[in-house]
Amino acid sequence: MSEAAFARERPFGWPQRLICLYGIVWRESLRFLHQRERFISALVRPLVWLFIFAAGFRQTLGVSIMPPYDTYVLYEVYITPGLMAMIQLFNGMQSSLSMVYDREMGSMRMLLVSPAPRWFLLTSKLIAGVAVSILQVYAFLVVAYFWEIEPPTWWGYLTVLPALALSGLMLGALGMLLSSLIKQLENFAGVMNFVIFPMFFASSALYPLWRVQQGSPWLATVCRINPFTYSVELIRFAFYGQVNWLALAVVAGCTAAFLGAAIIAYDPARGMLMRRGG
Repeated sequence: MSEAAFARERPFGWPQRLICLYGIVWRESLRFLHQRERFISALVRPLVWLFIFAAGFRQTLGVSIMPPYDTYVLYEVYITPGLMAMIQLFNGMQSSLSMVYDREMGSMRMLLVSPAPRWFLLTSKLIAGVAVSILQVYAFLVVAYFWEIEPPTWWGYLTVLPALALSGLMLGALGMLLSSLIKQLENFAGVMNFVIFPMFFASSALYPLWRVQQGSPWLATVCRINPFTYSVELIRFAFYGQVNWLALAVVAGCTAAFLGAAIIAYDPARGMLMRRGG
């Protein structure tokens, strides 16, 4: 009996899938705990924006009354949801970087030839990355709390959790799709720069869209078609216990599209790996 036929005959039901999911999430968590530099860099990046950049523009870039805010807010309060989404964006790209490594010489190389369905393995890897990113975001919120940045009620810390999960899935799926297009690990850093910075700066993370519209209408159009903008707005409204239905629909749709494309790309029979001879 061939190895492929033997793999097909072995049962792989939901108990085995849960064990596989637990193993992938646990391994990703241990990797995160052991890589303390990764945790520190994930916090330093948004804190630099919050403590230095926002402090410099505090008096000139305050945000007037606009949903979901009921009153005038300081600039550092406005950019906090954008910094939360930035943490997830960088984490999604870093998880994809590890995916490139694992696919070539790590654990994912063995998992992709296991009896587990490929879509389930990729989704489990994505869930593990989202769990790590949520821990990083809440660690950032703990520090921001001492800077007097907090939701109107304590419920905001709970209502933002589903938004963080969905946003993390979308950004992680985008990174996974990009990892399927990269054959060599050295090429991924350049691709990250061409994705992360345009997505972050051409969004509502740093400035309201109405202010961008006043300065550059074409840039405002780019911001409106940027999925990261809707990720930021979904987190912003959820942090204040509200739902932005447009942002929810766009983020959910992009998550399904990116994840579906990544699963197809990782299919050796029809995806990018097949066309690249991987």
